[in-house]
Amino acid sequence: MKKALLLIAVLFVPVPCVYAQKAVEYLQMGNDDLKQRNLDQAIIDFTKAIDIDPNLAKAYNNRGVAYAQEGSLSRAIADFTMSIANDPKDAQGYNNRGHAYANEGDFVQAIADYTQAIRINAFYVKAYNNRELAYYELKQYDKAWADVHTVQAIGGNVAPDFIKDLKKALGKNQ
Repeated sequence: MKKALLLIAVLFVPVPCVYAQKAVEYLQMGNDDLKQRNLDQAIIDFTKAIDIDPNLAKAYNNRGVAYAQEGSLSRAIADFTMSIANDPKDAQGYNNRGHAYANEGDFVQAIADYTQAIRINAFYVKAYNNRELAYYELKQYDKAWADVHTVQAIGGNVAPDFIKDLKKALGKNQ
């Protein structure tokens, strides 16, 4: 009986590796399609990766990017949420979901997600840039200005036109 159980265990050990490898292959194909802006095929490939490995956070994240690029923001948000659920330490998932919320006009939720991305990675310039824009949209100019200074302090760049518009909104001298 022990030999039979050992044999079964050995036979089943490599199977998850094969599936995981296939999921990663579909993820890579989807990434290639996404780079070429072949969104429909990218979504198909990312979906295949998810079907094989439902815990593959990057597949959800990247499919969310494809959905967002085609304008399906509710689907994008759902995928970014699944990405975060599978990898809660991935700042990119929060930043991407925040960006989708901002595109829907939900700047409060966007700021919450950008803030979480920044908590995970205090040097995530893109999240600061996105959050400063969301603060600007909510007319919270002092908070936007604080993010501008943080980005500059950590060596990042802020669009000069944004700084000009923000200074104008704050009533600061050009």
